[in-house]
Amino acid sequence: MEFNSPFDCILFDLDDTLYSSNVGIAQACKRNIEGFLASKFGVSAERSASLRIELFQSYGSSLAGLIALGYDIHPDEYHGFVHWTLPYEWIKPDPQLQELLNTIQQPKIIFTNADRKHAKRVLERLGIDEECFDGMVCFETLNPHLFEEKSSSSSSSSSSSVPSPDVILKPSMAAMAAAVRVAGADPRRTLFLDDSERNIAAGKAFGLRTCLVGKRVKIKEADYLLESISSLRIVIPGIWGELEVEEEKKEHEMVRRNELGSIRAAAQVEA
Repeated sequence: MEFNSPFDCILFDLDDTLYSSNVGIAQACKRNIEGFLASKFGVSAERSASLRIELFQSYGSSLAGLIALGYDIHPDEYHGFVHWTLPYEWIKPDPQLQELLNTIQQPKIIFTNADRKHAKRVLERLGIDEECFDGMVCFETLNPHLFEEKSSSSSSSSSSSVPSPDVILKPSMAAMAAAVRVAGADPRRTLFLDDSERNIAAGKAFGLRTCLVGKRVKIKEADYLLESISSLRIVIPGIWGELEVEEEKKEHEMVRRNELGSIRAAAQVEA
């Protein structure tokens, strides 16, 4: 059968997309962030919780906010506290997901704000071979400048004319551009799956085809809605080159029914 898909590449978010948000990793991550803020700045649990929300709303992440505010925090220090101590044992192997991913012929790219070590741990827990993916866009990919020596980074940071944030993460256009650059595909023929409405809206604005995962209400920027990644083939069979064929059949059937209806109506009027 001829392979005829509208998608040349698939971008997969990681957390709460390749596994259910019910696992609880996101909640554990939030608690770790609040713990980091509390220990770093000596604030109460209540203040650290509100500070986390303030930083996320203003800067997209706590780390991005802290760096933007001038705090000298290395990403590894932050991720070591926030990610590397997560209860990864909560994530269970998903052999069905591995089988599903193996059937996708197009290049598959992991696109996450998390660091590479965290991404690798999640894939290991899911039982998914990292080689199943053709690339990974993660924190280090998006922010190589944060891992440079201070002497070089300080000179580059003096340019105030650059509008990009110090930390590049989804949902910024810079992050979307980086993912598409790694994918090497036309955004209009690239499918982007994510559990965040903000990220999906940004992806649509960039020109990607979008799929909101893990939600029950579809936003206008989402071309597709998945309650679970397991229903991917049912909801978007076009990945496997099946959507257009079915749509064409439905269109032909609809046109034929309309034509037959018009003929019958005309015949009744003439009678």
